[in-house]
Amino acid sequence: MDEKEPQQSRRGFVKKTTALLGAAVLAAPGAKAMSLTNPGRESGDARYIGQEGKRFGMVIDLRKCVGCQACTSACKSENKVPHEKFRTYVPEYELGSYPNVHKAFLPQLCNHCAEPSCVSVCPTGATFARKDGIVVVDNEICWGCGYCINACPYDKRYFNPITNVADKCTLCAHRVDHGLLPACVESCVGGARVFGDLNDPHSTVSKLLSSYPTTVLKPASGTKPRVFYIALSGEIQGLPYSLKVLDDIARKIDGMPTTREWSTKGE
Repeated sequence: MDEKEPQQSRRGFVKKTTALLGAAVLAAPGAKAMSLTNPGRESGDARYIGQEGKRFGMVIDLRKCVGCQACTSACKSENKVPHEKFRTYVPEYELGSYPNVHKAFLPQLCNHCAEPSCVSVCPTGATFARKDGIVVVDNEICWGCGYCINACPYDKRYFNPITNVADKCTLCAHRVDHGLLPACVESCVGGARVFGDLNDPHSTVSKLLSSYPTTVLKPASGTKPRVFYIALSGEIQGLPYSLKVLDDIARKIDGMPTTREWSTKGE
């Protein structure tokens, strides 16, 4: 068989698939046309451009996290996150072997990667990184294909049932642009979350990165996350994301009712 035949077949498949996808999008009720341009950026809107010269990131000191979920609650309130959806959450894990067992908390959010896989797969340009590194979603041109949700190796995107588009943490860009901290950072009881400009050597985040060994989640993914962790156990570094609460599981095993205080319903 001619070596060129498989290549031509693949090209034909891609062309046909692209054409069918485009036709399906345009035919869908209320669908937006596919485009790689972003009107907000092209018009010079500061919300889309970001803060030039800065590179925002976060350091999370796990030695200080107590798993209180104040960050989760603050985020849901600040960003009107839908019921049972989360932009940030603090999963808990059980480490060690009996009798030397202890809980570990791992606050998670969008990593605002330097090489975000979600951006490269977006067919409309709705997902993009601002000049300051904050990765955002323009819900005006996103048509909810879900490519970015599947591409995120950290499972930190979700489909918003209210807006019908992809949604995620924005590091509270609307607050940051006015000199405020992200809601999760401002509400952190233990001071575990630290936010700032990674390009500024005098910022607290830069000082932490230079003073303590840090790591990121799933480094093998190659996305270069900008959310760094101090004292992250290798036992949980690559574990799947879970909303289950250990106390809820224990109560179920013991035949006890789950109290609302520890509800996993996202309320």
